[in-house]
Amino acid sequence: MATKGVYSLPMDRVFLKNREEDRILLGHPWVFDNEIERYQGPCESGSTVEVLTKSGHFLGKGVLNRASKITVRLFTRDREEEVDRDFFLRRFRSALDSRKSFYQDRDSYRLVFAESDLVPGLIVDRFASTDGKVYLSAQFLTLGVDRWRDEIASALAETTGAAGIFERSDVPVRRLEGLEERKGFLTGDFDPRIVILENGVELEVDLEKGQKTGYFLDQKDNRQRVASVCSGIAGENGGRCRVLDTFTHTGAFGLNAWKGGASEIESVDVSEEAVATVKANALRNGADRVRAVQADVFDLLKDYEKQGRKFDLIVLDPPAFTKSAKMIEKAYGGYKEINLRALRLLERGGYLVTCSCSHFFGADRFYSMLQNAARDSRKTLQILEKRGPGPDHPSLSGYPESDYLKCAVCRSW
Repeated sequence: MATKGVYSLPMDRVFLKNREEDRILLGHPWVFDNEIERYQGPCESGSTVEVLTKSGHFLGKGVLNRASKITVRLFTRDREEEVDRDFFLRRFRSALDSRKSFYQDRDSYRLVFAESDLVPGLIVDRFASTDGKVYLSAQFLTLGVDRWRDEIASALAETTGAAGIFERSDVPVRRLEGLEERKGFLTGDFDPRIVILENGVELEVDLEKGQKTGYFLDQKDNRQRVASVCSGIAGENGGRCRVLDTFTHTGAFGLNAWKGGASEIESVDVSEEAVATVKANALRNGADRVRAVQADVFDLLKDYEKQGRKFDLIVLDPPAFTKSAKMIEKAYGGYKEINLRALRLLERGGYLVTCSCSHFFGADRFYSMLQNAARDSRKTLQILEKRGPGPDHPSLSGYPESDYLKCAVCRSW
């Protein structure tokens, strides 16, 4: 709600069409171009604007981008709060305080999760290096934060004391905002290849060349769960716990399985570069039970089924099979195939840890797919846990796009 008092500063305004405010009142931070009735003032792209209902009720303030279908992204619901360097400083301190409730100084975690941390379009990951320093990887995905780039970098450095910040705004989504892709050092001059400690496992992270911001931090807690499940399996089976870790990227799930006592681990990825990373990370940890395999996971699962291979635990952590609502049915087929074939490779009583990171492929569809995969593989499936990302990836109420990661821990009979 608006803060009481007289608001006298001049401000461009955007008035919505009738009844288009309902979603925004529930907490959604976007205004689409087809929801706007009229503009008041110059309303140039990059300007801060008030968003009002058709009748003039204040909804919030955000940054306008007339080149984007998402025309306004709301930064505040407080009419008197200015969007400036102090605004970002407050947001970053708030985000840091919430993370400190869950993480230690030596932990790596997502510090700013865009709209979910009330800074639309900004992603910041905090990496605690084993050299005792903190480095940040930042993505500026929208015009609203790109125009404040220098102020944001300064506020981040002040908030975190980071030794350096690397920008990873080399993503195609920026083109939808009328922005060019960009990457490089924002502050500091350091080797972007750093080593972090995750759940007792050392992992090399390449802030310059790694995927997204360098490393996927959202699965950290789920990887730790894999370690604990492997410990239980090994205890029951006299030390035997055979693990298949697919779409592995860096080998992190497999290395957590190794840390949990798995006896044999195959970490599979189609990328030659990813396989080289797995080998390097296994060597760094002395994890001689981890074997890196370069293969297409769909083909490998078929081949292993023909060979009669069996595993005690299988991890399915694929990239998003759909990045649009139009491709959901095709994605459904892909998810179902890998889950069905994985279930056929499990020993009786074996465990499946299966994930989807596409917010378009919602939880209802994901668990329906899993149910049908179990039926077609003629297996009975227990879902032991329905998990998501850690608390460093909060979900914003009223903004379903922020609730994206599904991770099911299952047992197959």
